Amino acid sequence: MSLKPVDGAFAARVVAWQLEHGRNDLPWQNTQDPYLVWLSEIMLQQTQVATVRSYFVRFTERFSTVSLLAQATLDEVLGLWSGLGYYSRARNLHRCAHMIVDEHGGVFPRDVGVLETLPGIGRSTAAAIASLCFGARVAILDANVRRVVARVSGFEADLARAANIRALWERAAALLPAPQNSKQSMPRYTQGMMDLGALVCLPKKPLCKACPVNAVCVAAAANDPQRYPVRTRNIKRSSQSIWLLWVQSDSGAVWLSKRPTPGVWAGLYCLPLFDSEASLRQLLPAHLNNRIVEQASWVHVLTHKDLHLHPWRLAVSEEATDWGDGRWVSLQEWPQLGLPAPIRKLLASAGPPELSG
Repeated sequence: MSLKPVDGAFAARVVAWQLEHGRNDLPWQNTQDPYLVWLSEIMLQQTQVATVRSYFVRFTERFSTVSLLAQATLDEVLGLWSGLGYYSRARNLHRCAHMIVDEHGGVFPRDVGVLETLPGIGRSTAAAIASLCFGARVAILDANVRRVVARVSGFEADLARAANIRALWERAAALLPAPQNSKQSMPRYTQGMMDLGALVCLPKKPLCKACPVNAVCVAAAANDPQRYPVRTRNIKRSSQSIWLLWVQSDSGAVWLSKRPTPGVWAGLYCLPLFDSEASLRQLLPAHLNNRIVEQASWVHVLTHKDLHLHPWRLAVSEEATDWGDGRWVSLQEWPQLGLPAPIRKLLASAGPPELSG
């Protein structure tokens, strides 16, 4: 089914619904500050709103402007980001802040094409910034909006193919507010499309009766919303076993090393990692091999991979030994560093170790 050009009625329904029923109290809303919108859009990529709220507040309390973010060190940024996951977003965020300050005078570009050239900003994120902050008449197509557009227009092509994604972008553009009204209506329309996907047009058990565009939705008319969107490619999951060397002194300091890029937890501080218990023990002085204590193992689930984590703990009386690439980090310092969520949780939940002698 091909989607006919719309006369603005679809967009008008979305705008009216968002005003009355959409989300209007999120900490990054009710502003046209592109810094705040950009930050929220990056944080919301593959992350739930409930999780992002507290991170956004903490982040903006520390870095209230893009200039302050650019002045920060990457370690400071990763420290505040720690636990939010997908850490490449934080690294790109820092790089992007530098580019905005160094190449754009600290002012976000208004043009969606220029926004797309910045690190970590793809087509949909660029469009969200341009439409929410500057009223640009451009479509967004994040995962939630993709579902709304596919169902409304009855888009049956497989979205595992890039050509079909491009075609869906055209469908999304056809639904935009009429040009003569777009400057004023685009911010609320864009937010409305996001809200429809997050609150009503759900992946499973969508609330079709509550949808403001139910009357013009192909999927609703067929009573088959689960049919859309179509994507045949399945994510292939993998697994990896990792042994962690957790060395802690009687002062509470721990030995941490910075992870290389690319790789698991790239750029973050972490306990030394090993691919086997044997390789971990090879690092230990002979007199300590019998004093290391195995801790409870667990599985940490990433998007495409399961990490089977096996920590081994060793208490030492002083911080004299060099444990390879890394450094001793005090009990006061490590909570401020960028740490992988499972490592932070492991360190925070542990009591003082019993010394091995």
